[in-house]
Amino acid sequence: MNKKHVKLAAMAFVAWYVISRPEGAATLVSNALGSLGGAAESLSTFVSAIP
Repeated sequence: MNKKHVKLAAMAFVAWYVISRPEGAATLVSNALGSLGGAAESLSTFVSAIP
């Protein structure tokens, strides 16, 4: 399998997951964004603490 087929398979899986379990997909996206926000806040705290 080449990269094109892997991308197509991944996109098909995501579409199937969103259609079959929209609540689970929304929770997954919410958790991912929350984690990114937490990481950004931690990085901001670290940079602010540098003298």
